[in-house]
Amino acid sequence: MAAQELKEKKRKSSSEDDKLVEKKKHKKDKKEKKEKKDKKEKKEKKDKSEKRSKKEEVSEPTVAKTATSSSKATTDGYNESSELSSVPQSEVDAFYKENEVTVEDPKSSNLRPLLSFSHVEFEPEIQSEIAKFPKPTPIQSVSWPYLLSARDVIGVAETGSGKTFAFGVPAIDKLVKNGDKKGIKVFAVSPTRELASQIYDNLTTLTKKVGLHCVCLYGGVPKDQQRKDVLKAQVVIATPGRLIDLMNEGSVDLSNVHYLVLDEADRMLEKGFEEDIKNIMRSCSNKNRQTLMFTATWPKEVREIASVFMNDPVKVSIGNRDELSANKRITQIVEVVEPFKKENKLLSLLNQYQSGDKKNDKVLIFALYKKEASRIERLLINKGYKVAAIHGDLSQQQRTQSLENFKKGHSNLLLATDVAARGLDIPNVKTVINLTFPLTVEDYVHRIGRTGRAGQYGTAHTLFTEQEKHLSGALINVLKGANQNVPDELLKFGSHTKKKEHGAYGAFFKDVDMTKKPKKITFD
Repeated sequence: MAAQELKEKKRKSSSEDDKLVEKKKHKKDKKEKKEKKDKKEKKEKKDKSEKRSKKEEVSEPTVAKTATSSSKATTDGYNESSELSSVPQSEVDAFYKENEVTVEDPKSSNLRPLLSFSHVEFEPEIQSEIAKFPKPTPIQSVSWPYLLSARDVIGVAETGSGKTFAFGVPAIDKLVKNGDKKGIKVFAVSPTRELASQIYDNLTTLTKKVGLHCVCLYGGVPKDQQRKDVLKAQVVIATPGRLIDLMNEGSVDLSNVHYLVLDEADRMLEKGFEEDIKNIMRSCSNKNRQTLMFTATWPKEVREIASVFMNDPVKVSIGNRDELSANKRITQIVEVVEPFKKENKLLSLLNQYQSGDKKNDKVLIFALYKKEASRIERLLINKGYKVAAIHGDLSQQQRTQSLENFKKGHSNLLLATDVAARGLDIPNVKTVINLTFPLTVEDYVHRIGRTGRAGQYGTAHTLFTEQEKHLSGALINVLKGANQNVPDELLKFGSHTKKKEHGAYGAFFKDVDMTKKPKKITFD
């Protein structure tokens, strides 16, 4: 019996030892598995981190960098010329510094700016046309290599900087080289009739030389001729309203567009045009489409919308465009006056700016509303001035004729409302007079930008009244930014800039708590 008990005891002990060994083994396996898992996770984490850092490295914007002189940049459709490659890096750096150039390129292409027309080879007919100018403007110098590389480009530069040829020359050159002339290939959208007509005038000088057809579509004139012209056109410039009308009736087909331009993009993407622009973009071909936006300002409100339309765009900025700034070649004079004294002051200024050897100088006067413009037009005619006018009370034909008369010198005095403030290229305007300050300081900058164009100097004389004192702070900032004199009378209104509280309603927007119940008021 004792022997049996001892045997049973040994068996139990052996069983417990086996269990303990099994437990230790299981624990060891578990530990090994955990270590293996941790190691794997650590490796995956490391790989992910490396991938992310590589991605960030590629997408990090390039600010004012260029390829070194020893490397010759080659991208799709564009080869850097040997002459450009041999330009010393110090010369390129000086160009960037002098023109305050900023380039933000997600792909870090580092393409050098074209400092001379000999640094690029366009079609001979196009090359001979641009050779009439001394050298490319800064926006042309920097943007052309990227546009010739089939990249999407955002060009931000002051008015009068040559933006139309910046997007037009590579577009027409590409169209000629491809040889495909069926359907609309190059398409530009512009916010106003006058600006669309101006782009058309510039581009037809190129299209006529290379045997292409260019047409301009805008409202205020019959559609019949436009319907006929667009059928044979490869290059089209249009305003959104008339374009949408012709698209809806089936007269315009944008499915073959490979080069799309939004000019004055900040205005094109404002709420009034946003839906039209989206419809236009949807109608254009997405395959190999190049999208360009050229603008004088690039406010924060439209950057997000623009990013939806474009593919890894290169942003080229000339000058400090993050802050609203005026052309520094324009002498800005601001006078604070009583509202009832403005008309006599205007007559005095015209005598100052159009007398003696200045009698043939072109002067552009801005009024705020069309009724004011009509009244001032009658006043000036009664005083013996030969004045051309552009405002809403005139037909499109009258406005076009007025602009032509002013451009050709038949009249050296043009009176306009803000319809003429953006983008219009009127050669040799010596002086801009702001009879009434505009509704925004942005419009002020665009107004005065009608002078001092293409490297010239000009004068902007502004009459400011107490009624506009809420804009004094923003105006003071623009004057200081361009190193201009700020009059003491303007400083008295204060330099505080009121913050815009709402995208649609501006300073008039009131944030109301809609959860509060209205109070009942009882009148006796």
